[in-house]
Amino acid sequence: MREADPKMLQPLCEDLALALRAAAHHGLSEGVCNHFSVALPDDSRRFLINPRGLHWSEIGPEDIVLVDEQGTVLQGRHRVEPTAMFIHAATHRITGQAVVLHTHMPYATALTLTTDRALDTRASQGAMRFHGRIGIDADYNGLALDWAEGERIARAMQGKDVAFLANHGVIVCGASIAHAYDDLYYLERVCMHQVLAMSTGRPLARVSEKLSAHVAAQIQGEREQSDLFFEALRRLLPPPQR
Repeated sequence: MREADPKMLQPLCEDLALALRAAAHHGLSEGVCNHFSVALPDDSRRFLINPRGLHWSEIGPEDIVLVDEQGTVLQGRHRVEPTAMFIHAATHRITGQAVVLHTHMPYATALTLTTDRALDTRASQGAMRFHGRIGIDADYNGLALDWAEGERIARAMQGKDVAFLANHGVIVCGASIAHAYDDLYYLERVCMHQVLAMSTGRPLARVSEKLSAHVAAQIQGEREQSDLFFEALRRLLPPPQR
């Protein structure tokens, strides 16, 4: 297997590390658990992922690890956590998505504990951006500690780019780190809105299926805001000083 081009790796490492620091800044991280990954443009069997044991707020580009689909570390000075490999390798391979972000962020995870298992994409304008994009893994099956469980989770996404994993957390995928992170951030925001609305004890006021689909198309049709948000985060959250 040929060595990865450093000129290609560096910007991807920088963006992945930035997304991790941003997630910590926004309260989307959980200890040193959960993982973000991005496949190499020239070889989807290899991908970059955050290392085991580092808090997301302290991760810089030099900490990102390059692995193959079997979990072998190809480049990097850190180890990789086992469940990261089983979930991310399978998700990249089965869905074909370039970017895979997996978190246990509070409000989105809270909705996976309900009988509905997921966000109601007809309840708020922000939630409508995810209309038609959510797959639900309705059957919690324990920790993802083998290839079979990683593949089961990936297939449960049913070709969608957002997955709610029952009693577990969420996965958000995308074509670029900037777009996937923007979706992850806003997914947690709209899940928070729904949890707050549900806490009133009053029923949710839903709009029509047609209107939800229309708003989703409007938002997905213009992603400049996602790029601008990520560049703002780049200015606000520089790499940690060593």
